[in-house]
Amino acid sequence: MTANGRGVVNDVAADKLSHAHEGDRKFVTALARGLEVLRCFHPRDGFLSNQEIAERTGLPKPTVTRLTYTLCELGYLMQIPRLGKYQLAPGTITLGYAALANLGIRHVARDFMDQAAEVLAAPVALGVLDRNKALYVDISRGSATFTVQLEIGSRIPLVETAMGRALLVTLPEAEREEHLALAAGKHPEKSRLMRKILDKAVADYEKYGFVVSTGEWRPDIFAVGAPLIAADGSGTYAFNCGAPPHHFPSERLYDEVGPMMASLVRVVDDALNGRRPHRPDENWMSPVKSTGIHDSRPEYGGP
Repeated sequence: MTANGRGVVNDVAADKLSHAHEGDRKFVTALARGLEVLRCFHPRDGFLSNQEIAERTGLPKPTVTRLTYTLCELGYLMQIPRLGKYQLAPGTITLGYAALANLGIRHVARDFMDQAAEVLAAPVALGVLDRNKALYVDISRGSATFTVQLEIGSRIPLVETAMGRALLVTLPEAEREEHLALAAGKHPEKSRLMRKILDKAVADYEKYGFVVSTGEWRPDIFAVGAPLIAADGSGTYAFNCGAPPHHFPSERLYDEVGPMMASLVRVVDDALNGRRPHRPDENWMSPVKSTGIHDSRPEYGGP
């Protein structure tokens, strides 16, 4: 199953979300439920029935039926009568486009991401924390000859991926442990491995400014992630770059890809804060080699 395949239940079901805000007079439960219906549509989903939406959101089917009717009337869903199913309508595009357009880091980082993707011959992506997933908000594919089937809007695990770990290592320890417990609860057979993975990620970030994954989520992807904490308090972002193991063996992850992702974070942060022009030059990529770090490469591999 892909990251956005059918049958994946929403991470926070709507009824649980409402229960968490029980007693909060400012919280509009009906609005929350309607938004959960929209969130349960994933890239490449196609069409969903009321029953499938109910399974993904945890809402009763009669409630879902009323919500999908209302969302159709408002232009956010479109019903396909022949199938008895729904798809996102063009009205939702305006919401997503506005959110992306107002995400200023995408515009600042894009040229730097393009340059890094060309040099590494691998996709470079930008992501944010979205509940207990990492959400892709931009991607530059460069001249890569292989395809990583992830795109803007894809949501991937936190503990098992380089982008996810890059976001986790910046969190307060208590929040990080909550995410780890949630992930381990879904895959108890991997709980020890997940603990080892996350502890190693924290240590690597503190020492090198980046984290590494070697096939823990998908054995065909080795990757590096590096976080950027916005100085204006607007949030935390993560850059990642992944490729098949033959393209990114472990030594290249630590010697070249990781340092370049850490440099990418620095130059984008400088550009966001007016310390350098938004247009990249070749100089920022020059220190992409590091030494003396081989003993810190992870001992665990992919599943």
